[in-house]
Amino acid sequence: MTLLAACSQQPTPGNAAERHDAMSHDAMMSPTASDAEATRGYKQSMADMMTTAPPYTGDADIDFMRQMRVHHIAAVTMARTELAHGKDPEARALAQAVINAQQKEIEQIDRWLRQRVPVGG
Repeated sequence: MTLLAACSQQPTPGNAAERHDAMSHDAMMSPTASDAEATRGYKQSMADMMTTAPPYTGDADIDFMRQMRVHHIAAVTMARTELAHGKDPEARALAQAVINAQQKEIEQIDRWLRQRVPVGG
């Protein structure tokens, strides 16, 4: 969630150190051909989250729900990457639990948004 807040519609950092940190973060999150397949999957899920985060409306409730939805989708994608590539039974079990919980919460968020946000709003 912190990453969403940091990346969604924020001004460009002002000083050179801040710009370097932002560029390093972007490079760190961009999948490369030399990355392991799982790493590419994790990086892509984070990159997708950053690029699909909706603009803020100024309404705390709507913004929370919209931003959390994007965050939950990224969590599901990361968990699916773990299931596809991970070997540790405990990590895989957690990944499945994340998928189950996050999908239910995405459905809850979608219901909430349909009830309160006009289509196209």
